[in-house]
Amino acid sequence: MILVVAEIKDGLARKTTIEMLSEARRLADAKGMPVGVLALGTLGAGEADRLAQHGADRVLQADDAALGAYAPELWAEAVRAGVAQAEPEVLLIGGSALGKDLAPRVAARLRVGLATDCVGFEWDGDALVARRPIFAGKAFARVGWNAARPRMATVRPNTFRPRDPDPSRKAAVESVTPGEVKVRARVAALEASEAGMADLTEADIIVSGGRAMQGPENFEILRRLCTALGATLGASRAAVDAGWIDHSYQVGQTGKVVNPTLYFAVGISGAIQHLAGMSSSKTI
Repeated sequence: MILVVAEIKDGLARKTTIEMLSEARRLADAKGMPVGVLALGTLGAGEADRLAQHGADRVLQADDAALGAYAPELWAEAVRAGVAQAEPEVLLIGGSALGKDLAPRVAARLRVGLATDCVGFEWDGDALVARRPIFAGKAFARVGWNAARPRMATVRPNTFRPRDPDPSRKAAVESVTPGEVKVRARVAALEASEAGMADLTEADIIVSGGRAMQGPENFEILRRLCTALGATLGASRAAVDAGWIDHSYQVGQTGKVVNPTLYFAVGISGAIQHLAGMSSSKTI
């Protein structure tokens, strides 16, 4: 089995989950394997059916109220319990901010290898090979796993195209019960950076501003452009360091790695640290 850890927001699976499901389905079909989804938290009405339509054969749900807000120890334990129940060959987690925190914790609990920020997968006989960017995106490495199972990987958002849903598909829904753990930290609240804008890591269009915007007042021009295009606002490190815009908008090696269909760089010099965060965009 290939198991996908779903990111749930307001009862709905996020876009990156559907993307991973599509790639998991492709890999599983090549080997005659089933695909499962592990949902941490409460799924909305009909969401299990939606996951099935996008490729899932089994939906494992840890429906615990405590999983509503991200708590590292509890979520890692819930994934461990799901893996123990499903016994997957491959475990995929989204390369979001949450996934980047969760995946290493799970890998440590399971004592398995973890390939991060993957942008491609292929079978080499019975061995799975992942493709991931290295040296700030200047090259790509092909990496594999040893005999420990499951093979774990985080997947860069906006990399794989979601497959068309198949309304005839259904999935068995199973409950997962995590063990008792001591929770030492928990997300208290989430604040939206810009109303109506998609998260940078999931955006199809991004408009970013840099040092040559000359001041915070000129970012209002970019905000108006974002509204017209249905885009998400970003920024370079220079603009963030100048205090013109919050760090949550930063794209680059020390900000967010993005992979949109269309990327506008407005007044950005193109330093290697910025290119590391956006060079995989389809059109720049």
